[in-house]
Amino acid sequence: MNNYVCRYMGNQMNNIIKGFFCFSRVWLSAICLLTGSLMVAGHAIAEKRVAKDIEVEVQQVVESSTQQLVMKLNKEKANYTENPERFYSEMDAALSELVDFKRIAGRVMGKYARKATKEQRSKFLVSFKRSLYMAYSKALVESGAFEISVNEAKLNSRSNKKASVNLVVTSASGNQYPVVYSMHFSKNNEWMLENVIVNGVNVGLAFRDRFNQEVRGQKGDLDKVIEGWSSKVHIKDVGEGSGKSEVATK
Repeated sequence: MNNYVCRYMGNQMNNIIKGFFCFSRVWLSAICLLTGSLMVAGHAIAEKRVAKDIEVEVQQVVESSTQQLVMKLNKEKANYTENPERFYSEMDAALSELVDFKRIAGRVMGKYARKATKEQRSKFLVSFKRSLYMAYSKALVESGAFEISVNEAKLNSRSNKKASVNLVVTSASGNQYPVVYSMHFSKNNEWMLENVIVNGVNVGLAFRDRFNQEVRGQKGDLDKVIEGWSSKVHIKDVGEGSGKSEVATK
């Protein structure tokens, strides 16, 4: 009888212990799932906060750079005709703090950048920058008063090292032109401009298409293309309120 009672009590104790451990495992699993969910939610919130911080940083960079550029342009306007070399030098120094000219020039050359020699790439960079200033400086200097509003920055969903910034340029006559800056975080740990979209026209792609046309026209002679390069791109509205644009290069 005593042996039976002992076995019975032993079996009951084992069941209690097994039940306790089963409950513990379920409880621990629930705690782990809850903790994991909280961690995932917390990570998502943290990522959103980080993204927002980056967007604020990019917007501040563009706002600051834009203000400095406008101030520099207004200061150097007189030198455009009186001392052109000084004008180009000062504007180049100011723009180079924001614009990644080397990256842009390489993209304009496209596949031909890999075929070109280092000397050819360097020459095109100089020619590209110079032609930009020659093509647009006159328009900027003679345009009269204009305003540039920096609206918002948006981080690229696939990379926290790329962002777009929306701006609006308002001319003296009141016409407004939407502009989008494509920014990238450079190797120097700085946000730099790598492309511009004006009124829906991707200027970088327009330059690349033109470079390809020039290469075909010069039968592959990159030296001739570089020497004769002009960065003049006309962006104009096609009909009032149409929301469409076209680009012509020459």
